[in-house]
Amino acid sequence: MGGRTIIIIGGGAAGLMAACHAAGPGRRVQLLERTADGGRKILISGGGRCNVLPSQLDERRYVTASSANTMRKILRSWPLADQRAFFERDLELPLVVEPETGKLFPIANRARVVRDALLAAARSRGVDWQPNTQVTDVYREANRWFVTRANGAPLSGDAVVLATGGLSVPATGSDGFGLDLLARLHHTVHPVYPALAPLTLDPAEFADLAGVALTVRLTAHGAESRDVVGGFLFTHRGYSGPAVLDISDLPIRARLAGSALPTLRVRWLDIPTSEWETRLAPAGHHVATAVRERLPHRLADRLVAMAGVAPGTMLSQLTRPTRLRLMQMLTAFPLPFSGDEGYKKAEVTGGGLALDEVHVRTLESRMHPGLFIAGEALDAFGPIGGYNFVWAWTTGRLAGLGATAHPLP
Repeated sequence: MGGRTIIIIGGGAAGLMAACHAAGPGRRVQLLERTADGGRKILISGGGRCNVLPSQLDERRYVTASSANTMRKILRSWPLADQRAFFERDLELPLVVEPETGKLFPIANRARVVRDALLAAARSRGVDWQPNTQVTDVYREANRWFVTRANGAPLSGDAVVLATGGLSVPATGSDGFGLDLLARLHHTVHPVYPALAPLTLDPAEFADLAGVALTVRLTAHGAESRDVVGGFLFTHRGYSGPAVLDISDLPIRARLAGSALPTLRVRWLDIPTSEWETRLAPAGHHVATAVRERLPHRLADRLVAMAGVAPGTMLSQLTRPTRLRLMQMLTAFPLPFSGDEGYKKAEVTGGGLALDEVHVRTLESRMHPGLFIAGEALDAFGPIGGYNFVWAWTTGRLAGLGATAHPLP
């Protein structure tokens, strides 16, 4: 086959999207994937349902150590409505909004249909799918790119799209190869860290509350502050749930930088102080009963005990200092933590390639013509709820289209 040859390394969300947009007449697109099936993060996302997109996007919720302006330009290159149209029109994959969360899921409610639809679309457009392919090196020589493999002869192409992911959830095939390659190519790679990761507490003071789940307002105070509302889950080792994951990068980055750790405070069920003041006003029933009426019983009992309220205490018997301690337990609980679950359970990798070292319209390296970067290797990530798929879809599309326009030598 003549014409342009494009090699895409990585068959995850960004790589599959890049393949769909790179394919076309006069182009040979080879998609190399180290696992047997590809798209494994798609398969495990959303509890196996795959939150394809959010129904609304707040760009301010993305995190980057690079230029926020550059990041916004990348995000705006493919509007949310157009992304939904791609899945529903081009892939014939209907999406439905989950009313309570605003997340978009495939109507089939199975993540596998998303991965399969992307792979089928790429192959139907002529992409050469090569699973079980371990890439060992990528280099440029005489105006062409060469890709060496552990299980085959080297490949050569006019352009390479690097969509190898980061370091999170290594069981899905993420091994940091792309990040290492970019560093070897003298790109600026901002320090990487596990992001959207559960937090831990050692010793596990609240292990007996494992399984207790509720909505909370979680606030971090420190060099950087953040306020999120979302689900919270006690685990045997600490805490998880959307609110914890969305704030976890702050203590993780502080720890890795050797800086002061932020303080975390929880408002259980995001119940305002005024409501608790009414509920805890002097009355003829037990303090524990008043708290249990709003919170899960195991958690309610623990908070009452931590406030120093003796068993059987009536609301009318609460002293002012004890009442104030209980109010703090309910509305500004100081959440202790000692670490995190690391890359094994982190949903994404923070840090990565500095965004000012790629052309914003194509994601082509400013240092190495013909090399395009997409997905998690780029320095940006968002909260849970489809935001990181938006980044994968958007950057995959840009890189795939950019590779098709790269001038031939």
